[in-house]
Amino acid sequence: MKGRVPERLQKIYLRLPHPLYNCHMPINEPTITVRDDVVRPTQVEINLDRLAENYRAIQQAVAPTAVMPTLKANAYGHGLVEVARHLASLGTPYLGVAFLEEGILLREAGVATPILVLGGILGNQVPLFLEYDLTLTASSIEKLAQTDGAARAMGTTARVHLKIDTGMERIGVHYYSAAGLLEAAARCDHCQVEGIYSHFANSDDADLTSARVQLARFQEVLEQYAQYGLPRPICHMANSGAILQLPESYFDLVRVGILLYGVYPSAEVARTIAVRPALSWKSRVVYFKVVQPGHPVSYGSTWQSDHQVRVVTIPVGYGDGYFRSLSNEALVIIRGKKYPVVGRVCMDQMMVNIEWDSAYNGDEVILIGESGDQAITCDDLAEWAGTIPYEVLTNINTRVPRVYIHE
Repeated sequence: MKGRVPERLQKIYLRLPHPLYNCHMPINEPTITVRDDVVRPTQVEINLDRLAENYRAIQQAVAPTAVMPTLKANAYGHGLVEVARHLASLGTPYLGVAFLEEGILLREAGVATPILVLGGILGNQVPLFLEYDLTLTASSIEKLAQTDGAARAMGTTARVHLKIDTGMERIGVHYYSAAGLLEAAARCDHCQVEGIYSHFANSDDADLTSARVQLARFQEVLEQYAQYGLPRPICHMANSGAILQLPESYFDLVRVGILLYGVYPSAEVARTIAVRPALSWKSRVVYFKVVQPGHPVSYGSTWQSDHQVRVVTIPVGYGDGYFRSLSNEALVIIRGKKYPVVGRVCMDQMMVNIEWDSAYNGDEVILIGESGDQAITCDDLAEWAGTIPYEVLTNINTRVPRVYIHE
C-alpha cells in the first residue's frame, strides 16, 4: 500500500543504512511504501513512556544535579536517533555518545541538544567536532593542543571536557598528573573548558571501597582549581551504579546509562531508584512439527527427547544478537507459559520444545518482556548466556526492527 503510513503501522520504520555509523536511520515519510508482508515478525519494542518515567525518576532522585543520558551503542540497543529525539523532547540538558559518528548522526537527524562525545579521538577528527557543534573529550595535553589549534584555524571556539583517570586506566590524564592539563587548559585561547570528569570502575559493586578511592582522587584534582585561582567547570563522575549508591559523587551532572533503560547495572547494586525495562524483544511462531523420540534437533545434535514432543521454530538467531550460548539454556514465553530453547541456536532461527501443548503459526513469542504473570528479563538472558545485561542489550542487531510505542 502506498501513501500515508496507516495508524497501526505509524511507529514501524523502514530503515536505510547510514554511511557514518553501523545502525539505521529511522525514516517515517508519508511517501514511503509500507507493506504488511515485509514487516519482520521479530521486533524490538521500545516503550517511550517507560523511558520517560525512568528519566524523571532519576532526575528527581539526583535533583538539583542535572542528568545526561548516555546513548552509546545505538542507545543500548534501543535506537539512537529515536531515543535521542524523545529525550530531547523531555528537555534533557545534555546527551552523551561514545564516538564522533554517533554525534554526527544525531546532528544530521536534527537533534540540537548539546552532545558530549565521551570516547577518545584522533587529531584529524577535531574539525568535524567543530563543524557539527559537538563537545569533545580532551584526554591529554596533546589532544587539547590539537583542539585549540584546529579551532584557531577555523576561527571558532571548541567546547571540551577534560578527562581525568582516577583508576580506570582507559583514557584520560592520571589524577596525579592532572595539574599540567589544568594549566594547559587555562592557556588555551580557542577552547572553552566546559567540564571535567572521571569514570568509576566499580560503582556497581556491593563493596564501594574502590569507588570511594576514585572519588577522593577526583576531588583532589578539583581542589586544584581553587589553588590555581581558576574557575571550576561542570564536574561529573557518577554513572548508573554511582547514581544508585554514591550520592556524594553527583557533583553538577550525572551520566546515566543502563539504568535509564530500566535495567540495573549489576545484581549486587542497591536498587534505590525504581525503574522499569523500556525494551521488549518479541517474535512469532513460524513452524510447528512433531519430533519423534531419539531424533536430535539442530546443529551438532546437542538435544533430543526420549518421548514424542511438539517443537516450534522461531525466526530469530545469533545473527540477530540472540546468543548461541543460549542454546539449551534459555526460556521463552508462548501463550503465557515458559518453554525451553532446544538444540543449538542457529544464525536466523531457533527451536522451542512445547512438549504436548498447543501453539500455532503467528503466535507471539516473548524473548525479553512480560506476558500475563510471566516475565523474562534482560538479566535472565545474561545469566543464561554467562554475560552481563549490557552485552545482551547492545548485541541486538540493527537488522531487528525497532518499534516505538506508548502505553
